[in-house]
Amino acid sequence: MTLAVARRAEATALFAAQGVPTRRVEDWKYSDLKSALGEAGIGAQVAQWHVTDLPAGVEQFDLSQANPPGWVIDNFARGTGNVMSAASLALSVGGVALRVPKGAAIADLLKLDFTGPGHVRALLVLEAGASLTLVEGVGLSEFRNVGFEIALGEGAALDHVRVSPADADAVLVEEAHVRLAAGAQYRAHFASFGSRLSRMELEIALEGAKAQAHLSGVSVLDGKRHSDVTTRMIHAVEDTLSTQLFKHVAGGNAKAVYQGKVTVAKGANGSDSNQSAKALLLGEAAEADLKPELEIFADDVKCAHGAAVGDLDADSLFYLRARGIPEAEARGLLLHAFLEDAVAQIANMDQRELVRTELLTALKVIA
Repeated sequence: MTLAVARRAEATALFAAQGVPTRRVEDWKYSDLKSALGEAGIGAQVAQWHVTDLPAGVEQFDLSQANPPGWVIDNFARGTGNVMSAASLALSVGGVALRVPKGAAIADLLKLDFTGPGHVRALLVLEAGASLTLVEGVGLSEFRNVGFEIALGEGAALDHVRVSPADADAVLVEEAHVRLAAGAQYRAHFASFGSRLSRMELEIALEGAKAQAHLSGVSVLDGKRHSDVTTRMIHAVEDTLSTQLFKHVAGGNAKAVYQGKVTVAKGANGSDSNQSAKALLLGEAAEADLKPELEIFADDVKCAHGAAVGDLDADSLFYLRARGIPEAEARGLLLHAFLEDAVAQIANMDQRELVRTELLTALKVIA
């Protein structure tokens, strides 16, 4: 795969030039990866991947093997613009590529798990008119860096659910680069319960008219756990739509981060974008850094963004307490209500209930 060799060489040069990010890098100002890793650094291990019961109709290719098919060559290693994605490409020698052929509607869930320490790559291609629900598992590890590329053809539809469990010692980093052709739809939900440092970074390019991307996510953090979601949404052409809704609850010394940048390119008239990030802080030492941004180079657009940080509403808490509900239960109800509109964005009912169950468990501890 000559082209992949060239792209891997470019990634190696990029990572050598920039190194592991620190707070001095603007995009990493709230998440100091180098300090979180300490002397251990990022290493050169290769992380593992596992597909559970590959659904009928989905093609799989092991990226460590020779002679990849054309669809892998055409799509692999195209999104390596940020430094940790470059590191995963430069230092991994394997990974998984998956393809849903044109017009195939896959009813069964595709369950993809990443485990073990190190670096790994993944590629998912949905050809024109294909549809799929992807459930991504995040196994616990001292350090793992995943570079994920997703290519959606014309009219393709992907639902993506990722749940990152709580682990006070783990450093978990993932970069996803998503490209959408005309009429494609990408719906993703990211639930995080925090690690020593957890970061999900997304770059989504709406490259065809009527392409849509809808992102939502929740985090419930306690102790010294840290969760960072950083998004870059690019409206490259006219008549595209994106929404983002992220809710965070942080107690103890926890830190929740949301950075969302929406760019509307020149000529991308009719673009419609809305992003919202909110956080509740349950202690004086808890922290939330919410940073929505807009960069607009077109005139005829609808773009809105907002961020809010606060505590539980005292009047609502008093209302519930006055009706005989114990304080811990009342706080839990209010926190669940705060998060619910983001959880409700998950289309798959089973996955929606799974995330709700995980949230209720976490809220019992933090409330």
